[in-house]
Amino acid sequence: MAQVQLKQLRKDFAGVPVVHGIDLDIAHGEFVVLVGPSGCGKSTLLRMIAGLEPISGGELRIGGARANDLSPQKRNISMVFQSYALYPHLSVYENIAFGPRTRGEAESDFRPRIEKAASLLNLTPYLDRLPRALSGGQRQRVAMGRAVVREPALFLFDEPLSNLDAQLRVQMRAEIKALHQRLGNTMVYVTHDQVEAMTMADRIVVMRAGRVEQVGAPLELYDRPVNRFVAGFIGSPAMNFTQGQVHRAHGRTWLALPDGQSWDLPTSGCTPLLADGQHVLLGLRPEHLQLAPEGLALRVILTESTGDKTQIYGTVAGSETPWCVSVHDRVALKPGDLVHLQVREAASTHCFDAQTERHVGVAAPAPAGYRPSASSVDARASGSEGQRHAASIAYSYG
Repeated sequence: MAQVQLKQLRKDFAGVPVVHGIDLDIAHGEFVVLVGPSGCGKSTLLRMIAGLEPISGGELRIGGARANDLSPQKRNISMVFQSYALYPHLSVYENIAFGPRTRGEAESDFRPRIEKAASLLNLTPYLDRLPRALSGGQRQRVAMGRAVVREPALFLFDEPLSNLDAQLRVQMRAEIKALHQRLGNTMVYVTHDQVEAMTMADRIVVMRAGRVEQVGAPLELYDRPVNRFVAGFIGSPAMNFTQGQVHRAHGRTWLALPDGQSWDLPTSGCTPLLADGQHVLLGLRPEHLQLAPEGLALRVILTESTGDKTQIYGTVAGSETPWCVSVHDRVALKPGDLVHLQVREAASTHCFDAQTERHVGVAAPAPAGYRPSASSVDARASGSEGQRHAASIAYSYG
């Protein structure tokens, strides 16, 4: 069993906290993705689980046993890094076999495991090739093959697809997810790409400044973000925001924008929870908006057509950044045009308190493993890229 439990796990670098007392339970066989912006502490947290970073405080349990002081080799885990760390002079077979050989295993014992891993990862035709004869995706499969052949209880992935082009990333996302379904092992995956998180995870852990902002299933985070940060991070294109003041009168609720424009809020969704005079941030996803004869005014900056849909970018009163509207029509708009927007469904309207940035309509208890952030502290990982690469080689084959 590879249940992973983090209890108030903490990491300090030179006395500066970069991971702040994280609680998280990962079930056996679960695929959990740690996601967040660069420097949020997600890779540091993964390396603590792997045993590559000492734990400053709290407790880590793997399979029910305390693992704080266990060496990486004794944790029954395999880790796949952003760097493939392949030996250029060794064949695919020998690269995968390097770990078992250095551990003193007999080839008769590990050859069947290599053949099984190669079959799982579609590497059988390439076992005799050198890394330079492989594509980026095939090299990443070899790195995964090294991990699979160990037959660990727990797989750890640290941004393994970052070096691949967009098309290969899509392909490898599907392959990693398929590998998880075939093996059934527990997997913890780190990425800064929320699309990877949404498409691969059973549960997503959203991190910021060394703290967990929210834990939940992908659609739970998409539909019910607890705060503005999660709402803006999950979803592509990102959620649009504008600020305004709520007014209620004669059964009507509307938002007064800084330019004097008013916009009627839907009668359902978060609207019933808003107080008269409350300052809020209105959040609307691009795909939940539609063009309408009247509504929220948007001044067009540019449009982008992808064939099946058009992305309209423009300015909205009260917003510090341009808005995006995604419509499944081919529209002829030019910069400077004025259009009006309405939401497709009332339930897709999100309101955040302007001061706390907490979602007004998400009042349910936080999911297990979620600890709200107290203050925003910039988290920085230590060590150069070269040091990380060296560590990846040492650990991958250890």
